[in-house]
Amino acid sequence: MPILPAPHIKAPFWQFNGHLQTIVPSLFRKIDFAYHTRERLDLPDGDFVDLDWHFANPEKKKLVIITHGLEGDSHRHYVLGMAKIFAENGWDALGWNCRSCSGEINRLLRFYHHGDANDLRFIIQHGIEKYGYEHIVLVGFSMGGSLSLRAVAEFPDEVPEAVKKVVGFSVPCDLLSSVKMLEQGFNTVYEKRFLRKLGEKIRAKEKIFPGQISAQGYEQIKHFIEFDNRYSAPLHGFRDAYDFYTKASVKPLLPQLKIPSLLVQAKNDSFLTPECFCEEIAETNPFLFLLLTDHGGHCGFMEAGSQFTWAEKKALGWANA
Repeated sequence: MPILPAPHIKAPFWQFNGHLQTIVPSLFRKIDFAYHTRERLDLPDGDFVDLDWHFANPEKKKLVIITHGLEGDSHRHYVLGMAKIFAENGWDALGWNCRSCSGEINRLLRFYHHGDANDLRFIIQHGIEKYGYEHIVLVGFSMGGSLSLRAVAEFPDEVPEAVKKVVGFSVPCDLLSSVKMLEQGFNTVYEKRFLRKLGEKIRAKEKIFPGQISAQGYEQIKHFIEFDNRYSAPLHGFRDAYDFYTKASVKPLLPQLKIPSLLVQAKNDSFLTPECFCEEIAETNPFLFLLLTDHGGHCGFMEAGSQFTWAEKKALGWANA
């Protein structure tokens, strides 16, 4: 029963609830860290993703691959903080950008989404073949946690031997319940921000693919289910939003995990519901380790008096164990 004991996370005193533990790091946390180089990786379908590399000790052949959340990028505070702590401890670090998230719109009509980990799997193979990495750990936040877990759980017998462990933080394992949560109360602030950023990309796509995608009436979209019915589902081969939520949720895949995987969810994360905690799966799959924290918010996990978050220290300890 790998449900781990709840840790004590001492958040800064002014971050006294889940919303502040989410918002303050997102707006104000600064990380003194720089990547060494950006590599554009062409994908098998003709699209591309941009990879940001920090080579701390290439001779060790150890790499952490960090995946950002919805409408994030490799320079989000939680990606940079994770890259920094691993780099300072002898790991090479890769923060990659999902399609359209690196500052340049992607080439194809489609975008990225929770249910497609093929790009991440291609990146893993690229790291092994081009750079010779022998020890890889995947770390993901929110949607990036979904992708990291899916990358190893969807086809568990095809996972490269070099991939040793996975950790996901603040993961909406059950998409429908999370979407409904974002329609409630203060959570609509987050939902509006996501929809605003996604709308900018829809308008950019409309200019590139006139007649194939339209932003007309976009301002009438108020909730994710409307966006996903209009864009996510048809662009990526799903029947409708509910079909998308069912098939893109990572929760049904977690029983298939065959490498050590840590799932960390904060109980005060307003994006998540108990359906996302996956306790029953952790009780039956010896490869899924569940850690429920009382504090942390969504992708926050800041600790008083520490330059690194509790999540960053936990991921490093998990990787090195």
